[in-house]
Amino acid sequence: DCQMLLNQLKEITGIQDSAFLHAALKAANGDLMEAVTFLTEEQVQEPARDVAAAEPSAWEGSAVGKQLPQNLTAALTPNNRDDLRAVDAFGPLESPKAQAAERDAAERPQEAHTAENKSRSKRKRCEVWGENPKQNDWRRVGDWPVGMKNIGNTCWFSAVIQSLFQLPEFRRLVLGYSLPPNVLESCRSRTGKRNIAFMQELQCLFALMLGTRRKFVDPSAALELLRDAFRSAEEQQQDVSEFTHKLLDWLEDAFQLAVNVKSPGDKSENPMVQLFYGTFLTEGVHEGNTFSKIETFGQYPLQVNGYRNLNECLEGAMVEGEMAAAPAAQSVKYGQERWFTKLPPVLTFELSRFEFNQSLGQPEKIHTKLEFPQTIYMDRYLYCCKELVQMKREEMKRLKEKMGMLQQKLERYMRYGSGPARFPLPDMLQYVLEFLAAKPAVLVSSAPGAQTTLPPSHAEPPVLDGLSQLNGILEGNDTGTEDAAFFSANPSPQQKSSTPLQPSGLPAEMSEGPAPRVVSEDELSLVRTCLQRWRNEIEQDVQELRESIARIHLSIEQMYCDPLLQQVPYRLHAVLVHEGQANAGHYWAYVYDQPRQRWLKYNDISVTESSWEELERDSFGGLKNASAYCLMYISEKVSRFLADTTGGSELGHFQKEVEALSPELRHYIQEDNWRLEQEAEEWEEEQSCKIPQMEPSPASESQDLSSESGADQSPVCEQSVRSLSSEHARIAKEQTAKAIANTADAYEKNGVEAALCEAFHEEYSRLYLLAKETPTPQNDARLQHVLVYFLQNNAPQQVVERTLLEQFADKNLSYDERSISIMKVARAKLREIGPDDVDMEEYKRWHEDYSLFRKVSVYLLTGLELYQNRKYQESLTYLVYAYQSNSRLLLKGAGRGVSESLIALYRRKCLLKLNEVAASLFVSREEARVAEGVGILNELIIPCMHLMNNFEISREDLDAIEIMRNRWCSYLGREDMD
Repeated sequence: DCQMLLNQLKEITGIQDSAFLHAALKAANGDLMEAVTFLTEEQVQEPARDVAAAEPSAWEGSAVGKQLPQNLTAALTPNNRDDLRAVDAFGPLESPKAQAAERDAAERPQEAHTAENKSRSKRKRCEVWGENPKQNDWRRVGDWPVGMKNIGNTCWFSAVIQSLFQLPEFRRLVLGYSLPPNVLESCRSRTGKRNIAFMQELQCLFALMLGTRRKFVDPSAALELLRDAFRSAEEQQQDVSEFTHKLLDWLEDAFQLAVNVKSPGDKSENPMVQLFYGTFLTEGVHEGNTFSKIETFGQYPLQVNGYRNLNECLEGAMVEGEMAAAPAAQSVKYGQERWFTKLPPVLTFELSRFEFNQSLGQPEKIHTKLEFPQTIYMDRYLYCCKELVQMKREEMKRLKEKMGMLQQKLERYMRYGSGPARFPLPDMLQYVLEFLAAKPAVLVSSAPGAQTTLPPSHAEPPVLDGLSQLNGILEGNDTGTEDAAFFSANPSPQQKSSTPLQPSGLPAEMSEGPAPRVVSEDELSLVRTCLQRWRNEIEQDVQELRESIARIHLSIEQMYCDPLLQQVPYRLHAVLVHEGQANAGHYWAYVYDQPRQRWLKYNDISVTESSWEELERDSFGGLKNASAYCLMYISEKVSRFLADTTGGSELGHFQKEVEALSPELRHYIQEDNWRLEQEAEEWEEEQSCKIPQMEPSPASESQDLSSESGADQSPVCEQSVRSLSSEHARIAKEQTAKAIANTADAYEKNGVEAALCEAFHEEYSRLYLLAKETPTPQNDARLQHVLVYFLQNNAPQQVVERTLLEQFADKNLSYDERSISIMKVARAKLREIGPDDVDMEEYKRWHEDYSLFRKVSVYLLTGLELYQNRKYQESLTYLVYAYQSNSRLLLKGAGRGVSESLIALYRRKCLLKLNEVAASLFVSREEARVAEGVGILNELIIPCMHLMNNFEISREDLDAIEIMRNRWCSYLGREDMD
């Protein structure tokens, strides 16, 4: 029981720490709701995770010069120390700082969308990496639908949003929502601003659900805007229907702003109204007066209690009182019928499974079973089918009345008798037949004077006292039945009653069952014949009654199977399920996935394949405390459109939708995916190097980290390096360590951030001066540091600043307490810099260019060394690679690569030397040596000549090619060669 309560607490609150939840449950004395209230109202903090930390405030780059950039200095001041505190992992939405930012965004909907994306990107990490050591636990697989994080009492949000998101038309409307600038500027009401802000957050959430590489998304920003509408969000779970009503209202109002541009006040043009809202006509009688009115509905409420299936629920909701029987009769005081006059493409039914218990003074959940079909035909509830349906209803009423009469008649047969104990009449007659069949004490022959006496031990008491009375009753019974039916029911079982009929007195000695004491053969024959005949007649009557009842039941079941009433089918799209009691529980959703042709279960972060059988078990109710709470059907036209657009088994439709998004939303997806890679890289580094998240103690942590500081000693760390920028930071670790060592005074006096600021200034100044030096063949400063390369080639200032900050965030700087502290602050600042601050594609290209520059240098030096050692074949390969790669760099600028003429010179020399070797092998006329020479010619010399012989070929290279060609051509026509 305790484990079950813990699991429910995890689902309701989103907190995963079992010990923490157990403590809350213990404090609440095992009361689930009190524990939930404690966890949500008090805003208690779950124990901090190893890795999850709050995103610090934004850091903007600035101009690079000899002085430290001002904005960077501000970013590294101790004033931002609060931003480094661990995030409140339990908080159902976000930190107060983020909440204030979102409220500001809601008050300024007319600001540029890119600015909102920028502020929106500064959110906390949506995943606690430490809980998911495997990539499959947090990375999306292909275009499999993504889950949604439960941040405490928000499973209802996930269930509703997932169901709506899987409607392509709804998804298209949300993602395509936009307002003209003049409408944004003219919007002054708080409600309008809030709705616009919510639409923008919903757009971003939907965009991520389409294009994210995460396994699930964080809905915190959209939920924050809903808190004003749901004041009790911290107290208990939200009612799904209440939330969906509010959501549709907001969406309708937001789209109405766009509609008002062309048709002010015309709600019929509102796409949300067109998608979710319908109308129905109510006709009725009240106090003898008739009335009719047309009403609009979005979600149609249905009472569950007392009904077996969805059609019965609908029928009960559509007809009240005596309206259907006599709509205009003056004797009828009250009655009404509802008829749908317009059905929306998406039809939503609310199943009311809660009622208020007056005695207990609290709501209770109704767990009764209610079945619903995968396809429901709405014709029988449409006004256009009114006359036909009313005829069906009258026929239905007549059949039910007739079936009631037959069931009463059958009941008189099956519960026969005048006392409290009643039995099936056929069974009672069978008991009497069995009594007659028992061996009598004295058998009297039918011949005069003949008599057979049995031993006293076999004598039995008489038991036919009421036979004559039974005979009279049977003769008076009406054995006529109703019409014959096709349905065959099993006759009543021929089993003995648990309380068999007994005679009034039994002898003291009885070795067997009761039997007649004295009976003649004529009496025995007569009574047996009568009883058998009566029993057969009654069994026939019972069989005919059962068949008639079955036939009427089938007629009722097939009453609306008329083809004229099956023209408007609706297919089941989603089922929202609630498990638990009225005041606590968990929500999830089953949604039919059209491309995959199967049901999927959306349970917070988990999205798994399911089946109709599992859906039935969880949704119909009656078996456990889980049942459907909301049903979402879509019209046949929408269903066919889904099948056509998704192409059946083609599952790439999400990617197509991503490509059709606005540039701002595509950028938002790219930004989030970039953050995912940054988080993944950071997590992997932390896992491999065991970097703690709290402030280290000099005695323990620094010692542990220093043992893994060097890349040479730690192959695990070597493998964990995933980016070129991290590799370049590691190359400069010695210079970085020196800069940190010089900050001892600043560290002691002003703290870690002041020390980082001073080290940053010192290292930047050193590299800036180094970049001003002119490279020489003996000393190329570009190989000493990546920033020298960047500065000499006029790299963007944001790229330079981020690269230098990443140098101080290198995980290998784990020498002592000061270096670890500076590293952590640098890493925190580094997480603040997003794609809006630095163009990450450009940042990546600069580091790729520097990596290629270093490779070119290595290729060149290796090729020269091999040339000096007369290994011409290996040397040529390195020199060719160096030349080709260097050419790509030089296309971007003269300072991007090494001297092209130097590589070309040694490539020519090596090629001519190798040509001499190949030619000498060829003229040896030894088969093996000739083959080796021709192989060198075909595999190295000729391909290299093709690479050299382009439109920009130098005179020196052209002369070298001519020398080699002449050498081989000189062998043509020689008589001494084969």
